[in-house]
Amino acid sequence: MRKTLHIIGGGLAGSEAAWQAAERGVSVRLYEMRPTHHTGAHVTGDLAELVCSNSLGSRLRDRASGLLKEEIRQLNSLLMECADTCALPAGGALAVDRIAFSREITRRIEAHPRIEIVREEVTHLPDEPTIIATGPLTSDAFAEELARLSGDEHLYFFDAISPIVTAESINRDVAFRASRYDRSEQEGGDYINCPLNRDEYERFIDALINAERIPLHPFELVMEQGVKAGPHEFFEGCLPVEILAGRGREALAFGPMRPVGLTDPRTGRRPYAALQLRQDNLAATLYNLVGFQTNLRFPEQQRVFALIPGLEQAEYVRFGQMHRNTFIASPKLLKPSMQMRNREDLFCAGQLTGVEGYAGNIATGLLAGINAARVLSGKTPVVLPTTTMLGSLCHYVTHAPLKDFQPMKANFGILPPLPGKPPRGKRERAAAYAERALRDLDSEKDIFNHGLHSAV
Repeated sequence: MRKTLHIIGGGLAGSEAAWQAAERGVSVRLYEMRPTHHTGAHVTGDLAELVCSNSLGSRLRDRASGLLKEEIRQLNSLLMECADTCALPAGGALAVDRIAFSREITRRIEAHPRIEIVREEVTHLPDEPTIIATGPLTSDAFAEELARLSGDEHLYFFDAISPIVTAESINRDVAFRASRYDRSEQEGGDYINCPLNRDEYERFIDALINAERIPLHPFELVMEQGVKAGPHEFFEGCLPVEILAGRGREALAFGPMRPVGLTDPRTGRRPYAALQLRQDNLAATLYNLVGFQTNLRFPEQQRVFALIPGLEQAEYVRFGQMHRNTFIASPKLLKPSMQMRNREDLFCAGQLTGVEGYAGNIATGLLAGINAARVLSGKTPVVLPTTTMLGSLCHYVTHAPLKDFQPMKANFGILPPLPGKPPRGKRERAAAYAERALRDLDSEKDIFNHGLHSAV
């Protein structure tokens, strides 16, 4: 335990990893280049800043994301504790006030006696035990170091974030508050909905498809100085709305603008399509456009989205934008313990590994932090059984066919089949998967929690 654990990246994965290792008696040096060096997507220097949605996914255990969050809650995740503290009304989802969330994590990390935060860019790997958690916006200099380490080309995809508008600028004569099928603890519903009839929807789609987009920068097209570019494509789970609309005129009406479970109070009927806005801060003064990731030019976003009833005079505090996401060839490079195959004291965590989604990033950071502490104390790293969501996710990204490797979110399809004759209903099968996962996790918790809260 005399060696220092270096963690590169103070995002979701790096922050969780730092906490888990420090809680097990390890001295941690956490490197975060912000605010000295900007990423192009972050806006603060706080740790664990959310740059895309403010939702961490479902709260429900019979949803894959909800199960994963429950697993890491039971493994004493700091970030899940902070998320629960900063939660906002969002129906069955866990949405947070993004500013309060990152500030609380920063406060907790800064106060930990075994964690030192270093505000500088890392360009070369330390020789001591290290966790790489630089995330999807890895700097160009460190991307070169990763390429040198892997000895192979890097894969990357383009990702996009949704706009945020002020609540007071939403036209409430048109927009109405409701959750789908009235599933909400808040009176009137957790979401603000902007309804469209067919003609309004068609006009919007025409404008969206023909709107001017922001051209990709050269550094986003080809990584420089010998680092070969991977596939130039968007991640299917986070497509910009203009790309999705270009695939078919009804794609949005059956996707992020699906109106199911909603009734427009002006007509008493279900609208043809509807845009949902989700609360983005505790004061309920800001709302984000759910599922509206975009790469349109900023003036075009104002012009095109103003065609949506309710957003005619919307005031934007953040426009949508696209950025490059980098991830490594994990099936070639990583073990399910999140260790590099060629160096036992080097770990990777978070979106860099090909795990997608906030909960997945936190979960892999948790596992890497625990295993780094175990290696430093002379113990064997642990791996959760594949019947758990975290165990299965780590197994997938380290065993998937390399040729077609793409980022993966938590989903029940990566879990091994249920024994015997599984329930026929989808919800019942999901509940059975969750019951098995939490039962198998419970049998491993003592190993994972060994050495927790070691003396300073």
